[in-house]
Amino acid sequence: MNKQQQQEAYKNYVKKKTPVHSLPANMAKAFVTGGIICTIGQFILNFCKGQGLDKDLSGGWASMILILLSVLLTGFNIYPSIAKWGGAGALVPITGFANSVASPAIEYQKEGQVMGIGCKIFTIAGPVILYGIFSSWALGLGYWILKISGIL
Repeated sequence: MNKQQQQEAYKNYVKKKTPVHSLPANMAKAFVTGGIICTIGQFILNFCKGQGLDKDLSGGWASMILILLSVLLTGFNIYPSIAKWGGAGALVPITGFANSVASPAIEYQKEGQVMGIGCKIFTIAGPVILYGIFSSWALGLGYWILKISGIL
């Protein structure tokens, strides 16, 4: 088998093994998953308001309960299945962020409190925090410059 035939055989092998994804189906799954998470959050928010809590306190409770549910589902190895099916619909809300912190903590707990959990807990969420803080700083600086220059 010459080099050209080997390359062609390899291309065919890769094409056969590469999973085929449907963008509309993935978008629909993300929409449904994110919608369910948001509906649960809205239910918690409405329940808290019905108990007499103000809007801000109700929002805090809704966030904390969604984070708790996400961490529990991660601990029972259910959230990864939800995220695999729902894609960005499960990973973008606060529940996805909680999952990205809880997963390494669970995975590396056998390495100890410091070298396992302490060192690895933010391996996934760390870049999100870093770039979130940096972009908010950069946008704030831009806003401040536009404000003092009289443009805004």
